[in-house]
Amino acid sequence: MDENLAKAPDLIAIRAAVFTGDAAGTSAEAFAVVDGKFSAVGSSEEIARLAGPKTVVLDAGGKMLMPGICDVHLHLGLGGAAEAWDLRIPPDYGPEEVCETIRARAAESAPGEWIVGGFVGSVTMAKLANVEALAKLDEAAGGRPVLLRDDTQHNRWVNSAALQAMGVEDSSPDPEGGTYVRDEAGRLTGILWEQASRVAEEAFAASIENPDARHRVTYETAAKLCNQYGVTTACEAATMEPALRTLSAMDAEGSLTLRVVASTVARPLLAEPGITGKELLAVSEQFGSELLHVGFVKVFLDGVPMTRTAAMLDPYLPHGCHGESAGECLYDLAALVDELEEAVSAGRGVKIHAAGDASTRMALDAIAVMRERHGPAPRFHIAHNLFVAPADVRRFGELGIVADASPYLWYPGIIQDSLSACVPARTIENSWPLKDLLDSGANVSAGSDWPVALPAPHPWTGIETMVTREAPGGSAETVNPAQRLTLHEALVSFTRRPAEALGLGAEVGSIEVGKSADFLVLSQNLFEIEVRRIHETDVLATYLRGKQVYDATS
Repeated sequence: MDENLAKAPDLIAIRAAVFTGDAAGTSAEAFAVVDGKFSAVGSSEEIARLAGPKTVVLDAGGKMLMPGICDVHLHLGLGGAAEAWDLRIPPDYGPEEVCETIRARAAESAPGEWIVGGFVGSVTMAKLANVEALAKLDEAAGGRPVLLRDDTQHNRWVNSAALQAMGVEDSSPDPEGGTYVRDEAGRLTGILWEQASRVAEEAFAASIENPDARHRVTYETAAKLCNQYGVTTACEAATMEPALRTLSAMDAEGSLTLRVVASTVARPLLAEPGITGKELLAVSEQFGSELLHVGFVKVFLDGVPMTRTAAMLDPYLPHGCHGESAGECLYDLAALVDELEEAVSAGRGVKIHAAGDASTRMALDAIAVMRERHGPAPRFHIAHNLFVAPADVRRFGELGIVADASPYLWYPGIIQDSLSACVPARTIENSWPLKDLLDSGANVSAGSDWPVALPAPHPWTGIETMVTREAPGGSAETVNPAQRLTLHEALVSFTRRPAEALGLGAEVGSIEVGKSADFLVLSQNLFEIEVRRIHETDVLATYLRGKQVYDATS
């Protein structure tokens, strides 16, 4: 530690259990902050000597301090809207409970007002593809259009009024990449798969009177919620133009309390209308600051397993109206390589959504081509790593690919139940191979994928279950327990590794001299409690660039 600092610290933290998260495994009990950056790390005695008359002293009283969480994959717009505007529906609700919730909201809504919410669980969605369920939803809504998102964010349940607003009838052709699910008689059921969801979202968006004001509330809400859970850096995993403009305005005004890495969208997005591809890439060039980075292009290579739209190596289990299918990729290899080339030529990294093991293999094949052309410099993320063929695991390390592990679903729960109903058991048994990916030399970085499958970007659940592979709090049932990580490995996967994955490793992700003073004060020391209590952790305070942006007591 260099004690010959030219300027007294603005802030010092002393008497703390500091998890620095640095590569050397340094332990400390104090640090100093000057001009928003860590200026010294060491003992309480050493750091206290640096204080000047105006230095703010944070006496942690033995509490654990750690770097701010870097979430490598979330959706600020969707999550903020769900929190600020949408009707909350627990994913374990069945069809009747969902309809009762709609009925209650309709009673307090104006005639013709859209009822929008989620998240309908995948298990429930599987029961809704019939006209009887549609009739019950129509009755509950009292003539108001309804748009409900599922827990994967890839599919929707809408009622007849919404279908009318969409201009969709029984005879309407399916949109490219999507399906208006019909019954055996060819009647619409209100279930929308993949790109059919976009048609519903466009109809709803057209009804919003002041979208700019709505976006502002949405992103302010998202940032506040992230700060509450300790997130100081986030990769916005599918970023449209309104998000860039809103976040840029917040940053210019000094109200952005989160470091955001944006990922512009290569093709039309399910959840939000607007420009995409080359047009969005060009528009995004005007944005960028210390807190807003436009670093990636998002490519959707397939759908999700729950609707059998993820591309798998083995066929899905037979079910109802579903014939034998393994899903399919939305690109062929040549087209995918072209998409990656376009992004790399623009100086962007690429985040590839690949929910199946077949799509993951195609992503690996495409990135192998790019490595031959461009070497190790371009950044490539493959999300979501729930299904990776054992033979493909080593390729992540060999090709220098970030394993974007998201969302936190590596433990027993309703989503696992839904997966088990459609994916062969031998594939489930090998799911989420996080330890093997880490051992391959890959950067395993955790992301919440909020609000997909999770109501909040709650890292403490993800950290605990990454270590136990059990349900939060412990359970007899596990998910591929051979892939458990140590607590230290898990914490680094939520801090330093994602910072490096986003190209910000020199700036954030650990408590080291010269890095941005992004840190948390926790309610309990994660290394001193029973690991199955980690999900109970509360963030007492969140700091970004040395300034407090969240206080649990206020």
